[in-house]
Amino acid sequence: MSEIRFDGRVAVVTGAGAGLGRAHALELARRGARVIVNDLGGSVAGEGASSNAAEAVVEEIGAAGGDAIADGADVTDETQVAAMVTKALDAWGRVDILINNAGILRDKTFAKMELADFRSVLEVHLWGSVLCTKAVWGHMREREYGRIVFTTSSSGLYGNFGQSNYGAAKMGVAGLMKTLHLEGAKSNIRVNALAPVASTRMTKDLFPEEAFALFAPEKVTPGVIYLVSDDAPSQTILAAGGGGFAVARVVETRGAALRGDALSAEGVAANWDQICDPAGQEAFEAGGAQALKFMDLVAAKEGAD
Repeated sequence: MSEIRFDGRVAVVTGAGAGLGRAHALELARRGARVIVNDLGGSVAGEGASSNAAEAVVEEIGAAGGDAIADGADVTDETQVAAMVTKALDAWGRVDILINNAGILRDKTFAKMELADFRSVLEVHLWGSVLCTKAVWGHMREREYGRIVFTTSSSGLYGNFGQSNYGAAKMGVAGLMKTLHLEGAKSNIRVNALAPVASTRMTKDLFPEEAFALFAPEKVTPGVIYLVSDDAPSQTILAAGGGGFAVARVVETRGAALRGDALSAEGVAANWDQICDPAGQEAFEAGGAQALKFMDLVAAKEGAD
């Protein structure tokens, strides 16, 4: 098996001062990439700012013989994000890889959550990912090469008590990934998402102490390295944790076609088991496939009648 290398490639990793982002940045650099190590340096809740974390990672990369630049851009600030990308282009002339990893937590039940906290989490995870991706998108299209990873979460894919803001943002980035895959394919831009389970400062209160080492961020990073490699897949949600890897998919059941008196709320209730039946369920690659499925389903029903 040949080693995956990034010699000559330039990567931007947001939220790279600690945890998952740091692990991603260090491994990319170890494999030859030049890295913009972005981190605002704030608290888990997104408060405050400091360049210390990003600069420490840059020092680690430099000590190992790699090449990196620290950046303190706030990913929710369009001007700062543009300056971050310009910094990479001025230094190295290109951006090949973007890993959208920056995030914050402001957990509370929906009943108790302030709307400002809901908005802040959406802005960092979803809007921040939009701004960073938009900043490199035109460049990647012109060069006909790009590898982009969004960081989603099981909280978005499946829900998690007390994380309505976080879950909404994380499902949002998964939907963004799906569409950008379609729009970037002709320009050789491959777009994927990572759903990690990792012991970081954002999750330290969620894991028992003995599980913390099991879910070290470094055990997730191999999946990200593959997702940004030359031979990467696209439109994939890769779940990863503790050295385990799986693919998460949004699937749709075959369903049931209703006609006549059955085309009613009562008919939906009466046919609920068939509507939910997982036999023949599919993972669609584009939204239009759903409409085509229903056309086929209805036509089949009419033919049978």
